[in-house]
Amino acid sequence: MRRSLAFAAALLSAPAASALEADCVTEPSRTVEVRAAVEGLVTAIHVDRGDAVKAGQVLVQLEASREKAGADLAQFRATMQGALRSAESRLAYAKLKATRNAQMAEERFVAAQNRDEAETEKQLADAQLHEARDNRRVAELESQRAQAELQLRTVRSPINGVVMQRMMNPGELADNRDARRPILKLANVGVLHVEALLPLDAHRKVRKGQAATVIPEDPVGGRHQATVKVVDTVVDAASGTFGVRLELPNPNHSIPAGVKCRVQFR
Repeated sequence: MRRSLAFAAALLSAPAASALEADCVTEPSRTVEVRAAVEGLVTAIHVDRGDAVKAGQVLVQLEASREKAGADLAQFRATMQGALRSAESRLAYAKLKATRNAQMAEERFVAAQNRDEAETEKQLADAQLHEARDNRRVAELESQRAQAELQLRTVRSPINGVVMQRMMNPGELADNRDARRPILKLANVGVLHVEALLPLDAHRKVRKGQAATVIPEDPVGGRHQATVKVVDTVVDAASGTFGVRLELPNPNHSIPAGVKCRVQFR
C-alpha cells in the first residue's frame, strides 16, 4: 500500500509533458490581383498602398465616354412609346371596324367581302402590335447589355482587405491580356492564415478543428487563439515534415501578415 501511495505521489509531482510547439509565420488569408475586365485607359484610381477597402468599393475607373453615350441611347430607345401606342390605336380602330362590318354584314348592309377585309385588317393590326412589343423588349435587352458594358469600365473590390501594391497610375493603359501587370494587389488580413511545419511523429497529434495558441514575435507579441483548418496528408520526404494551416481572426488588423511566430497546440 505504501508503495502504491508513493508511486501515485511521484506521478502527481512529475512535470507535465511539454505541449507540441512549432515555428510558424502569418500570411494573408487571401490575396487578389485586381485587373480590368476590358482594355481601356485608366482615368482614376481611388485607393493607394495601405488603404483599407471593402467588397464592392469602386477602386478604378476606365475611360467610358463612348460606352456611356451608347447606354444613354439604348435607354432612350427602351423607353420610346410612339410605335407601341400607334400600334395599340391601330388595333383598337381595326377591332371597332371589324365589329361594325360584321354587324352590318349580318343585316346585309355591306358585302361579305367588306366584312372579311375588316377582319383581316384587325389581324394585321394585332400582329403589328405584337411586333411593336417585341421591338420594345429587344430595346430593353439592348439597354441592359449597354449598361453591363458600361459597368465593365468600373473596377470594384472583390474582397474586404487592404491595398498591398499599386502598379498603375491614371493615364496608363489597362490591358486585360497582360497577366504580368495588374492594377492593384489586395490582401485580406481580417483573417490570417498561420503556416507551420511539424515533424512526422506529430502527425497524429494534430487534427482539423483543434484549438491552438499563436504567439507572434516581438514587438507584436501577445497570445492569440487560432483553429487548425488544414493538416497536410502528404509528407515531405526530404525533411520528414508536414504542413499545418491555422485560421487566426484578426478583425482589428493588429497582427501584421508576414510576422514570424510560435504556435502551441492543445
